[in-house]
Amino acid sequence: RNSITPKITLTGTITTKDEITIASEVTGTVQKVFKKEGDISEDDAFKGQDQIQKITDEYIEKIDVIYKEKEKEIVNRLKATVYELVHHTTFNSMIRNSDFIVQKFNKSYQYLSALFSKYEGITLEKYIILQKIEKVKQLITEDDLTLSEIAYMMGYSSVQYLSTQFKNVTNVTVTEFKKSVSH
Repeated sequence: RNSITPKITLTGTITTKDEITIASEVTGTVQKVFKKEGDISEDDAFKGQDQIQKITDEYIEKIDVIYKEKEKEIVNRLKATVYELVHHTTFNSMIRNSDFIVQKFNKSYQYLSALFSKYEGITLEKYIILQKIEKVKQLITEDDLTLSEIAYMMGYSSVQYLSTQFKNVTNVTVTEFKKSVSH
């Protein structure tokens, strides 16, 4: 009879309370599979292999759920940050939106944009544009600012660029929109 010594190692960084709980559950279950200390027979090792695989799969599934929840939380924070940036600050004319977001989240724009697209089905840049156009519509409706002032305030390089983007998003010109809300 050959004998082997079981050794189970969970790799990776365990950082959250949920991950620690899962790791403890896996370790405890593995210890139950191998009740005796020291060497076990090869036959016993093979019997426990299916149980270990099941435990490992459950562990990976639970960790995957935790990471997806974390990703969704980041996306929700991104949406709130963009909304705040576009609707409640005047940063737009001073710095680029992407620079503001990178600074706030301390993560690369590429990572944040890919994560956003994964859960929202549109790019982060497109979401920012949609929010900016909604704010432009609000400002036009309020009728307190000129289109030049709105373009500057919203970070557009020109009235023409704002008008082009407005038309692309809404399928109506700024003038047509202004007429429709003034009646």
